[in-house]
Amino acid sequence: MHTLAKRSDDTQDSGEQDEFSVSSAVSVSSEPDSRQARHGGISSGVREIAEILRIPIDPAVADCGMRFAHLHYTSGQRVFTIGQRFDALYVLRNGFMKSAVIDAMGNEQILSFPMGGDLLGADGIDQGCHQSEAVALSDCVVIPLPFKRLLSLGKAHPEFEASLYGLISRELIREHGMIRMLTGLNAETKVARFLVALSQRYTELGYSGKSFLLRMTRADIGRYLGLSMESVCRTLNALAEIRLIDIEKREIVLHDIAGLIAMRRLKKRRGN
Repeated sequence: MHTLAKRSDDTQDSGEQDEFSVSSAVSVSSEPDSRQARHGGISSGVREIAEILRIPIDPAVADCGMRFAHLHYTSGQRVFTIGQRFDALYVLRNGFMKSAVIDAMGNEQILSFPMGGDLLGADGIDQGCHQSEAVALSDCVVIPLPFKRLLSLGKAHPEFEASLYGLISRELIREHGMIRMLTGLNAETKVARFLVALSQRYTELGYSGKSFLLRMTRADIGRYLGLSMESVCRTLNALAEIRLIDIEKREIVLHDIAGLIAMRRLKKRRGN
């Protein structure tokens, strides 16, 4: 990636916010976009599913013959929505998404930004309907796992059932860990730790952890961190000024990950 210049002002993100305003401001009763998802004519067996999710699997289960179809989503499409009847878990094979809840006033709170290898939809198990929605932030390949089929497989192979629930627990622990990490922190520390967490996820997926794209808008980052879009923009610019990062639109380079981890509060600049 070429050397990046810092963003010149905070207003450049207004276009990004407008770009997503239609897809983000959805009511609880909205219909999912799963009917519009494109079938690619490709399917995966249990062995490949286990590899994508990074869980161990017994050969007897891996070769059981079950196949699961791939669905293709484009940016802005919803895999499931709040209140939709729960009938499947979803494996994100590749791509980027956001998971969010929406209150009665239409305010969106983003819970996570799932990436390839993540499992979605477990929030629907208890009450039989989804408590959140999942929206594609890029072109995505999603593999629905019908829950009844998973239960029958788990009854025949208890070790697979244990791995499945362990996986669900892993996803919950990751979300709760981010919540604990961000609670009570100032804007600078929240943004810095968010960037470090993204870097770690990219590294886990085999990509560069120092140079990558922010698939989410500044407004999305704010709704995740509990900050205004303006605060996110100002903080990213400030981190660029002290050379911890370089950023231009959605391209970002992390120059000093250790410095980001150690971030506490930026000193106020003259004129602020």
